[in-house]
Amino acid sequence: MSKHRIVLEPGSADRHYWRDLWTYRGLFGFLAWRDVLVRYKQTAIGIAWSVLKPLLTLGTMAFLGWLFESKVPGDVPRLLLVAAATLPWTFFSTAFSEASNSLISNSNLLTKVYFPRLIVPASTIIVCLIDFLISFVIVLVLMGVYCFTPDARLLLLPLFLLLALVTALGSGLLIAALNVKYRDFRYIVPFIVQAGLYVSPVAFTSADIRNSARIPEAVKWLYDLNPLVGVIDGFRWCLLGGRTELHTQGFLVSTAVSLLLLVVGIRYFRRTERGFADVI
Repeated sequence: MSKHRIVLEPGSADRHYWRDLWTYRGLFGFLAWRDVLVRYKQTAIGIAWSVLKPLLTLGTMAFLGWLFESKVPGDVPRLLLVAAATLPWTFFSTAFSEASNSLISNSNLLTKVYFPRLIVPASTIIVCLIDFLISFVIVLVLMGVYCFTPDARLLLLPLFLLLALVTALGSGLLIAALNVKYRDFRYIVPFIVQAGLYVSPVAFTSADIRNSARIPEAVKWLYDLNPLVGVIDGFRWCLLGGRTELHTQGFLVSTAVSLLLLVVGIRYFRRTERGFADVI
């Protein structure tokens, strides 16, 4: 009988890394399905949280917008204006939080077998698309209640959803890798999400910022650096039939930041990936 030897060469895993992502697609599907099954398993009302969470956020942001007298386009109901922004924000905040803590949550798996670690945070983000679809149905119901019909711009909505996914993946990979070495980041993530909610145009519109004479131009420029600005403005522009502004400069700047986050997140994740099993 002939004997076969397996030779492991330094760097061989790196050479086949992106091909391995496809090879381990079964693991990707398994992790995603497992997260779907266990996410609300031990909660009192179960999957109803996926409906209740966006409704609570929607109600809170609509109240804050009314309280601070945020301007609303003439024929657009305030609740619908906020709903169009809550949809991408809820997806991003959930996906970012889950991806940031995914490596720590799956520490036992990381120390046992080889597979591209990128699968772990990526699978959690895909699961969040299910919650997004549920929230999208809620928005459609609200549009039906207000007899509000979108136009052809709705066909561009998947592009802005892809931009939200890119933003969540890039920032999630970066924080997930940092979280392995510096566990303090698991306490920082909720703060980032909470602060991000108030500096993103959910309770207000970007026009409130850009048209305000009290806000310095430097602050307006910093506002455009928020990658969620382009995403939320795009969702409103698509769902509300162009009744809200899609500021070209702001959209391009926030898109560039999203792409930069993706590149930096992947590069840092890949550079530190080899040491995950030793540190975790």
